[in-house]
Amino acid sequence: MRWLRFTTLVLFAAVLQAGVLTNMNIAPNLLLILLVFFCIYGDSGQAIITSFAIGFAADLVGSPMPMGPYTISFGLLGTALAYVHHIVNVKKMPYQGLVIFVTAFLAGALAHILALLKGRPLAPNLWTGLFGMSTYSALVGPFLFLPSAWWMRIKTGRLARQAYPAR
Repeated sequence: MRWLRFTTLVLFAAVLQAGVLTNMNIAPNLLLILLVFFCIYGDSGQAIITSFAIGFAADLVGSPMPMGPYTISFGLLGTALAYVHHIVNVKKMPYQGLVIFVTAFLAGALAHILALLKGRPLAPNLWTGLFGMSTYSALVGPFLFLPSAWWMRIKTGRLARQAYPAR
């Protein structure tokens, strides 16, 4: 893992999430898309570390939430996704979109439940916003995997087959 590139990518996504995408009513969660990307294309140990780091960045960006719920929810779901990835191969775009949708919905619901335990009231349109964010992230996410893989220098798809030809 190239940790300097990872840090740069997460900081770039966090700045976009906090600055540009906060003006939109329903926007994709770029940090969650990166979480799924690193869980799919990384090994288990690195995926767990990146999950907690991305969750911490999401806590820093998510101003209405108290500190901690995204770190816990992203870390738990990232760990589960890293271990499930050994069983189920998620390399095609429709499956990646489905994984992003399920992960986004579960992580958002868990983060809001944890915030509720800390004393924050639930938003009146929580489930509608959560469903919209999950859908939008699932539609946009797989298209962001290729530039992320290029930036992180991860061989995916056709490039991996050319580098390691079948015998």
